[in-house]
Amino acid sequence: MRCLYCYNPDIVLSKQGNYTLEDLYIFLKKRVGLLDAVVLSGGEATIFELVSICNTIKELGFKIKLDTNGSNSKLIEELLNKKLIDYVALDFKAPNYKYKNITNSNFYNEFLKSLNLLNKNICEYEVRTTLHNDLLDVDDINNMQDVLIENGYKNNFYIQKFLEVENLSNLETSKNIFDFSKLADKLNIVIRN
Repeated sequence: MRCLYCYNPDIVLSKQGNYTLEDLYIFLKKRVGLLDAVVLSGGEATIFELVSICNTIKELGFKIKLDTNGSNSKLIEELLNKKLIDYVALDFKAPNYKYKNITNSNFYNEFLKSLNLLNKNICEYEVRTTLHNDLLDVDDINNMQDVLIENGYKNNFYIQKFLEVENLSNLETSKNIFDFSKLADKLNIVIRN
């Protein structure tokens, strides 16, 4: 994906990090007993072979949280079936009619598959959306609530306000006002930041 508001453009564009897997394992071995969990994020973490990575992290005794856009439901299913992840934060980028424009991708149906996998699994998870007032409006968020409910989601729906930091499209804070009072009361919406 190339989400307009992505705050990790260097990772997204290069697909290479600054550290090797061996660096990660050395770091984690020094933190056994000091840290409880590891967060796998990105860019998109599921573009990498995570099964062996998660196995090694689990062998060290850490819990694992996966931050994902849901674009790789097959890998997510494998990680869930092997009980290699303990928590998932699933990004709901946009309603179907705005998805391609905001993400520059066609992964909406993959997102839905991932959502449905999580709904059927015992792994704890949340769904969250980044809100930039020029990209999403009240009707969009209400539509997204409907989609979540239609697909069996009942938990909190987290709305993360866009923060003006370095981002893929050089977006600035919107001058448009988002009227949170007009959101439908369908899911428990929690506003972050």
